[in-house]
Amino acid sequence: MNSLRIWPILSWIALPTVMFGGYSLLRIINRGDVLTPFQVNCFRAGHAHAGVLLLLSLLFYIFLERTILSESVRHFACGLLFLGILAQSGGFFLHMMLGQPNRASIGTNVTIAGAALLACAVIALVYGLITTP
Repeated sequence: MNSLRIWPILSWIALPTVMFGGYSLLRIINRGDVLTPFQVNCFRAGHAHAGVLLLLSLLFYIFLERTILSESVRHFACGLLFLGILAQSGGFFLHMMLGQPNRASIGTNVTIAGAALLACAVIALVYGLITTP
């Protein structure tokens, strides 16, 4: 895991920010009418996606390290994954701030772009796993 060492370190560093986000959401909900139900739902979705995807990224790095893909391809896949996680979850927060219920916003587009980046990273991993003897 030495060649990809920076990526799990970044994921572990990012994880406490997700934990703080959960704490922040709980405080906001307990204070009452600070956020609308729409905003609370977007906050929850962004928070949940960030947490789950960051934890799954740790498995991604382990499996990617076991492939015969070149180091540059592995780093590129890790970058796609990390940016995808940020975009996927961050898009929900953008939608929370700028969007309206039942309407697309820039946040929706960012979330979709994040999903595309995540899909590309997973495709690279699957290709690497298939081609590795």
